[in-house]
Amino acid sequence: MKQRGKLFFFCGKMAARKSSLAREIARREDAVLVVQDQLLIKLFPGEVVDIPSFVKYSSMLRDALAAHICSLLLKGISVVLDFPGNTRTQRAWFRELFERANADHELHYVDVTDELCKRQLRERSRELTEGSAFTSDAEFDAITKYFQAPSDDENFNVIRHQRG
Repeated sequence: MKQRGKLFFFCGKMAARKSSLAREIARREDAVLVVQDQLLIKLFPGEVVDIPSFVKYSSMLRDALAAHICSLLLKGISVVLDFPGNTRTQRAWFRELFERANADHELHYVDVTDELCKRQLRERSRELTEGSAFTSDAEFDAITKYFQAPSDDENFNVIRHQRG
């Protein structure tokens, strides 16, 4: 019997270190890693400038990738999606994928405090080249107000990671 692919996806506030965890899981599971931020930069350079443009272009990207991701899962290839799953609506897309492909799944919830995320954002900002955009505490707060932790009624296989 052919092995089923598994879909790995993430929930956690900005700068919670979800991308680091995604890379680690992709390595450990020998899975295909798909990183939303990298694709958005390559496909829509200079276009993602605010929350509405992020929503527009990330929606286009999800629509374009859905069938391909399902094909990989159906072939028994595991996929790690470094895409935000920070609202119930965002997580619904992941559910559509793994259900359509009859695949296993893991939702990795990186549960860290706002203070730790802000500190990590500031550390990340120090490493940026001059002129690069960085996220301020105010922008973090504006984005985080939409955050919704996963709840039991969503029926995901949740792996919780807590720090700080």
